[in-house]
Amino acid sequence: MLDRHASPRARAAPRLHVGLACCESEVIEAQRLRYRVFADELGARLQVCTPGVDQDVYDPFCDHLIVRDEQRGRIVGTYRILSPGAARRVGGYYSENEFDLTRLRHLRGNIVEVGRSCIDADYRSGAVISLLWAGLIRYMLHGRYEHLIGCASISMVDGGHGAAGICGQIDSHLAPLEYRVFPRLPLPTDRLKAIDNVELPPLLRGYLRAGAWVCGDPAWDPDFNTADLLLMMPMSRISARYAKHFVERQS
Repeated sequence: MLDRHASPRARAAPRLHVGLACCESEVIEAQRLRYRVFADELGARLQVCTPGVDQDVYDPFCDHLIVRDEQRGRIVGTYRILSPGAARRVGGYYSENEFDLTRLRHLRGNIVEVGRSCIDADYRSGAVISLLWAGLIRYMLHGRYEHLIGCASISMVDGGHGAAGICGQIDSHLAPLEYRVFPRLPLPTDRLKAIDNVELPPLLRGYLRAGAWVCGDPAWDPDFNTADLLLMMPMSRISARYAKHFVERQS
């Protein structure tokens, strides 16, 4: 399990600290950040019980990874993490709402799912996502989990044409056929005019550089107005040097 307390070296580093939320108030603060980014900034249609708080049935079963600006006393980045045991307790992975994961069922005992990744608009310089990556990799190593999955979302504010262009750039990153998944509501790429040379979102680009596979065609999420690609990162595809870099960054 990820260490929930900063090391002396982390406390001496400039203002940012990564770790797991260790109390309900930290979880709620992370959920408020999610609401600001997804609903207020990106226009997602969220079903909420508490105004300004993004919560769903998966949250109580998840670990919540957070990056906090210690000087300003605020959470500036978050991921939620669903372990294999927690997925069994809640009845499945969140991504199963969007994809048929039948071909991954033999891996379920070692699959960790991540989602709801977001960063405060004032902190999107790269440092926060690097710390979140460090936390994720350390979580995987400590739990001896073998596979990381999660959806990479592509905005469809342009009607989906940019998303179609991105999907045309990822053929070299497709997973082997035995790891392909199938969208329940496919993005109709054949009816979209793909934009050439569209830039990949930073999170998707980072996953692919680290060795992640794209597990098939994109799903359309109308509530978030995004095209979602399911990515899978076998830990065996992350080089020892790459993993060491991120773990050392956290420590």
